[in-house]
Amino acid sequence: MANSALLVMDVQRDVVAIADDGSGYLPRLRRAIDGARAAGIPVIYVVMGLRPSDPEVSPRNRVMANVVRAGLFTEGAPGTEIHPDVAPHQGDVVVTKRRGSAFSGSDLDLILRARDIDSLVLTGIATSAVVLSTLWHAIDLDFGLTVLADACLDTDPEVHRMLTEKLFPQWADVLAVQDWLTAIAPQ
Repeated sequence: MANSALLVMDVQRDVVAIADDGSGYLPRLRRAIDGARAAGIPVIYVVMGLRPSDPEVSPRNRVMANVVRAGLFTEGAPGTEIHPDVAPHQGDVVVTKRRGSAFSGSDLDLILRARDIDSLVLTGIATSAVVLSTLWHAIDLDFGLTVLADACLDTDPEVHRMLTEKLFPQWADVLAVQDWLTAIAPQ
């Protein structure tokens, strides 16, 4: 795990308010973050951030147009902040993206390459959005991948289940937080 990083993606106040189902998602994610830090694995936060007046949003992009209509992800707005239950520590990297994938419109690839990171552990909201988009992008960039299934969340539990049980295992190791923590624990 020496060349791995844990990505915590789109766990922002407004997103958590929409998606959190009361299943203990944030405490599980917090355990993964704390375990990564204890194992010396960098934690990198990824947030969606759109400039005021949304110059990067095309009206042809239905998803992004709906995001703007819903008033989500404007840089500096309180709802765009990382949820305080999993907030970054001093020195953690926070990357701002402009689209679905953590790599789209961000400097994430530069940061990973500068740190010689070649393996990613994916977490975030939503499984069918940022996690899926980032997984596909990371595959094309030749990163090793692990998805922490119970540290991902989606507004549609059936879509989450299908992705984590059927699709993601074709390209990534899919683990529960506790199993990953056991695997990375110092011996």
